[in-house]
Amino acid sequence: MPHSPREFSRRSLLQAGALGAGLSLSQFLRLSHAAPGNDAGRSGILIFLQGGPSHQDMFDLKPNAPAEYRGEFRPIQTTVPGVEICEHLPKLAKLAHRYAVIRGISHNLADHGLGTRYVMTGNRPNPLLKHPTFGSVVSREFPAREELPTHVAIDHDPEGPGFLGVQHGALSTGEHPRPGRPFEVRGITLGDGITLRQFQARNALAGDLDNAFRGYDQLDEEVRGLDRFSRQARAIIGSPRTRAAFDLTQESPTILQRFGSHEHSHSYLLACRLIEAGVRFVTVLVDGWDTHNANFTSLQKTLLPGFDQGLSALLETLEEKGLLSTTSVLVTGEFGRTPKINGGAGRDHWARAMFALLAGAGAKMGSVTGQTDAHAAEPDGVVYTPDDLAATYFHALGISPTTEYQTEAGRPITLVRDGRVIRDAIA
Repeated sequence: MPHSPREFSRRSLLQAGALGAGLSLSQFLRLSHAAPGNDAGRSGILIFLQGGPSHQDMFDLKPNAPAEYRGEFRPIQTTVPGVEICEHLPKLAKLAHRYAVIRGISHNLADHGLGTRYVMTGNRPNPLLKHPTFGSVVSREFPAREELPTHVAIDHDPEGPGFLGVQHGALSTGEHPRPGRPFEVRGITLGDGITLRQFQARNALAGDLDNAFRGYDQLDEEVRGLDRFSRQARAIIGSPRTRAAFDLTQESPTILQRFGSHEHSHSYLLACRLIEAGVRFVTVLVDGWDTHNANFTSLQKTLLPGFDQGLSALLETLEEKGLLSTTSVLVTGEFGRTPKINGGAGRDHWARAMFALLAGAGAKMGSVTGQTDAHAAEPDGVVYTPDDLAATYFHALGISPTTEYQTEAGRPITLVRDGRVIRDAIA
C-alpha cells in the first residue's frame, strides 16, 4: 500500500477494495460512484441455481426414455397446452403462462467456475480479459438513484464487473436471509445494538473529523471524494427507503406466508423488495444443485419445493406490486446434468444440454423454445449457446448486446461478441 497522500491513486484504491470479499458500505460507494440515477431501461433479477440444475428432472422431462435416463419423476400438465414440467413443481406449473422456457442450451465447459463465468457473462472465459456479469452491465447503463446501490448480490456475485471496473461491482450481502433470523447487511443496518440516535451522534462526530482534515484531501481526485462517499454512505444508512428495503419484517404477513420458510425463500423475497425500492439489478445465488449423489432425494425433499415456492412467489409478488412488466427475470445455472443416472442415484456435470427460464419484461410468456433429443443429451435442431442466452437477456433488459465498451487501455470490446437474440423467447 502507498505511504503518502499523493500516492493514493485511483488504481490503488480499487485494488485495496478488491482485496476484501465484503466491503463496508462507505468503501463500496467509493468504488461504485456513478452518474445520478437513470430511470431508463428495465430492472433485472438473476436467479442462479449454483451447482448445475438437472434439466431433465425439471423442465425437460423424457417420460418415454429408458429408466436409467428418465429418472423417478413424472411430468404434469401446465397452464400452457401441451407443455409439461416436473410433478414437484406444481406452483410453477400453474404459472407457466408467466414465463418462457428455453431448452437445448449447450456448451462444453462442464466445470463449475468456467461454466459460471460463461453463462453469467455470455462470453467464453478468456485468460486475458474478464467480462462483466449482467448486474455490472446494468450498473454501467442504468445507475440507481444516489441513496441506493445499483446492483445487490445475495449473497455474492461469483464473477464481478470484469473490465468495467470495480466501481460497477455488486454490493454483496455476505449471506442470504434465513426465515426466523434477523437479517443484517454489514454497513447498512445498525447492528450491535446501535440506536438511530447513537448513529446520528456518530454522524455528527464524523462531520467534525471531516472539517478537521479538510484541505488534506485536496491532493488527489480519489482522496477528494472520500468525504463525499462517507456522506453518501451515511445517507444510505439513514435513508428510510433503503433500510426498509432490507427489513423483511416490514412485508405484509400475506406475502411473507407466500414465500414460505425454505432455506432460500427470503432471498427471493429480498430480491423483490430491493427492486421495489429502486435497486436496478439483483443477483440471487441459490446453491445446492450439484447432485452427484441422491439426485432425486435432494430434488424432491428440498431443492424443488423451495425453488417452486420461491420463484412462483417472486413472480406473483412482482406482478401484484406492478413490477413484473418492468423487471426481467432470468433463471439458469452453469450447466445441466448427465442424461444417464450414475451408480449413486445421482447425475454428474453435463454442459451439452441445459435450460433457462425468462419471465417478466421482454419475455414471450407461455412459450417453449428449443428442444433436446430423446435422452435430453443434446439439442435437437437449433443449438443455443450461453452467448445467445446473454444476448437475449440483455435485449429483454433494454441493453443492446452489440453495445461497445472500452477497457482502461482503450481496447474496444463488444458486450456479447458471438451471441444472437433468441427471437422466439422474447415478446
